[in-house]
Amino acid sequence: MLSVIIPSFNEEPNIQNTASVISGVLDENGIDFEIIFSDDGSRDNTWREITLAHEKDPRVSGLRFSRNFGKESAIWAGLEAAKGDCAVVIDCDLQHPPKVIPEMYKLWQNGAEVVEGKKSSRGKENGIYKAFSKLFYKLIASASGIDMADTSDFKLLDRKVIDAILSMQERTTFFRALSGWVGFRSETITYDVEERAFGERKWTPKMLIKYAIKNLMAFTSVPLYLSGVLGGIISVASVILFILKWCGVSMGSFGGSQILLLLTGGLILICLSIIGRYLAQIYEEIKHRPKYIISDSIKSQGGQND
Repeated sequence: MLSVIIPSFNEEPNIQNTASVISGVLDENGIDFEIIFSDDGSRDNTWREITLAHEKDPRVSGLRFSRNFGKESAIWAGLEAAKGDCAVVIDCDLQHPPKVIPEMYKLWQNGAEVVEGKKSSRGKENGIYKAFSKLFYKLIASASGIDMADTSDFKLLDRKVIDAILSMQERTTFFRALSGWVGFRSETITYDVEERAFGERKWTPKMLIKYAIKNLMAFTSVPLYLSGVLGGIISVASVILFILKWCGVSMGSFGGSQILLLLTGGLILICLSIIGRYLAQIYEEIKHRPKYIISDSIKSQGGQND
């Protein structure tokens, strides 16, 4: 059986259509499935729509968080609830095309244990967002050795891969990187990003920056090493300023020592900020609080619908 995991936050207009489209595609291809909506503390009527979708098709189930815990937690909850031999994670707005799922399923039947959905186009994204995404994935790739260019959360995982990911104890997780880090036999399938069926984009620039910083620090310690690089820059700058001053180069009323003090102070604050963020993340981990809290749930009846 295939488990379809759909993290959902304020997706009231999309729930019924998403459940109908996905179940239609899988029924046409004779794939036994269950659909799991993870309601990440939505403030609209998302949960009511999930309940109605379950009444129409008992293969649809739902998990309702007590508050908003974030997409990573919603994916994790879906993986823990999944009963299938493999699972697909897909966005609720259908920008990840459901028509690709049967192709991913066939690759899994042929032995693939991870099927990565890779974007052949990014749809209508502004230039700043595209540039920011490329920079973020380059940093992750250089730190981990995992090529994440144009990847997404849209992927299929074999049961053994799901169990390997769920065995990890850290609280702060980055799903699309962990699925590559665990290894296993991987295949890639490309897709074009579709337009949202209903509703608006939920991610604001502030949320994206926060998400990127959090996941970068959760998956790599490279930023900590930047302190040493910045220290080297200070040393080189101080030597250059000393040489210039010794050679009699005029710097006006603003002396070399003042420049060096400003440079040093700024870089020290940057380094302290990086270290502080890692300490905050360590603090969150050692508290061992749950990734999410479920306030309500609807169980599916997996299998072909009669």
